[in-house]
Amino acid sequence: MDCGVITSKTVLLLISLFFWAAAAGLSYVGAYVLNTYKEYDPFLQDKYPLLPAVIIICVAVVMFVIGLIGCCATIRESKIGLGVFLIIILLVFIAEVAAFVLGFIYKGQVKTDLHEPMVQSYKNYDGKTEESHIIDYLQQELQCCGVDNYTDWIGSQWFNATGNHSVPVSCCKRDVIKENCTGQLSDLKFLNTQGCEEKVESILQSVLNYAMLVILGFAIVKFFGMLSVCVLTCKREQHNGYHPLSGTFA
Repeated sequence: MDCGVITSKTVLLLISLFFWAAAAGLSYVGAYVLNTYKEYDPFLQDKYPLLPAVIIICVAVVMFVIGLIGCCATIRESKIGLGVFLIIILLVFIAEVAAFVLGFIYKGQVKTDLHEPMVQSYKNYDGKTEESHIIDYLQQELQCCGVDNYTDWIGSQWFNATGNHSVPVSCCKRDVIKENCTGQLSDLKFLNTQGCEEKVESILQSVLNYAMLVILGFAIVKFFGMLSVCVLTCKREQHNGYHPLSGTFA
């Protein structure tokens, strides 16, 4: 058997098996991105940043079936099966490239889309609404206070309503005893002073970078898979077109 055919078959079988692992991997990445963005949903003005994650999950759904088609088509060297496999790989490749491009575009817009909704949420903070509880959770988990820094609370609805000009106790440092921290600015040593926007932006950027690296890796594999299908199909055509001479010459 031709070395090119053996190599192509090996690559395609590995890719077929890889599709099942990829399905699990892409599902995890998509769910992780969706879950991360869900935590900061009140601060995001548009929903289109979720598109890359949705595309990733949709791609993962068809991975298992694609793996089966790839294995059967490769082993039997079916022209139709290989053609279908090539089309599927091409469609998945396009979807992954689209997700990568969308992620790359949104990376530069995270700060812009994040700032205004966060400022508005902090203005409406009263310590009772669900949005207020999310802000408290955010400040406690990320150990931050305010949008840019703790001074964002000065003059806010909450700051004026407390009567003692204090920030929410969720601004208190994690290692401080609750009784010692009341949120008053006179006890600044007990408070986190760094703003939350920078930390949220950093988390979202990291998630996008992680997702884009995974997508890029899968896209490269799909590219080599398409080359292998082409090689195997061409070799099969050459083999079918070859008819050995028989008989003797007088």
